[in-house]
Amino acid sequence: MSGSSGKPGKSVFRRGRTALASAVALAAAAAGLWTGLGGGASSAQAATGVPAPAHVVVVVFENHAYSQVIGSSSAPYLNSLKTGGANLTQFYAETHPSQPNYFALFSGSTQGVTDDSCYTPGFSSAANLASEQLAAGRTWASYNETLPSQGSTTCSSGKYARKHNPWFGFKNVPTSSAKTFAQFPTDYSTLPQLSFVTPNLCSDMHDCSVSSGDTWLKNNLGAYATWAKTHNSLLVVTFDEDDKLSGNRIATVLYGQPVTAGATSSTTYNHYDLLRTLEDSQGLTAHAGNAASAHDITGIWAS
Repeated sequence: MSGSSGKPGKSVFRRGRTALASAVALAAAAAGLWTGLGGGASSAQAATGVPAPAHVVVVVFENHAYSQVIGSSSAPYLNSLKTGGANLTQFYAETHPSQPNYFALFSGSTQGVTDDSCYTPGFSSAANLASEQLAAGRTWASYNETLPSQGSTTCSSGKYARKHNPWFGFKNVPTSSAKTFAQFPTDYSTLPQLSFVTPNLCSDMHDCSVSSGDTWLKNNLGAYATWAKTHNSLLVVTFDEDDKLSGNRIATVLYGQPVTAGATSSTTYNHYDLLRTLEDSQGLTAHAGNAASAHDITGIWAS
């Protein structure tokens, strides 16, 4: 005590603060050791309010409005994922046509792309989801249906179209990380921590029906979705844009163990918000382009 007031002196406060700081540091060190030993679900520390799934798979379909998919009898499987997962009822694409939306979702910017023409591979060195993931020492790949061969930068081949594959536009993303869909593993524990799946022009509902795309989703990613429910993993199903008749409102459904089954969010989100959420789910400290000012998707995650 100091003086006759009976109040603690400054030295006591200093000692108290020092002890508290030491305790906090010790607790933090212990938590880090626990995670390093495998006690945590993931080595990445996700942003507050966003889970850190062991694996995330994002699949993008084409050119259909929310009302053409959600509640449609032509999409029973996707609607079952909505029922067992989370439905974002006010999710919007950025623009038209398709290609700029893929760049927006992947890099937080359309990168000056305004049409669907075949761009020059590696034309940009801007930060993007894959470059951030790789720089952080984490794993990334894309799986592309009907891609002629791993790393092929061809503009088109049969039902394959590079306009739906923005990763080839960036020189800081290895072309070898673009795999064929035949390389999608059957042992899902070997998946990268983050991956994108691009169906071909029929399977993605661009040239073929909603029913065709829904069946493709069930047949090709249904087993992963089931597995994700019990293995701290996540499936994200979204669209590039609508049919140009519905204000660019599109379906986006999230499914897996980190998601509250039956959750619905009416918060307005867009591709930049999804990019921000994916970055934060990976524990990335950087945010590409407009993702820096975007908002995490919240209110749908399991506690």
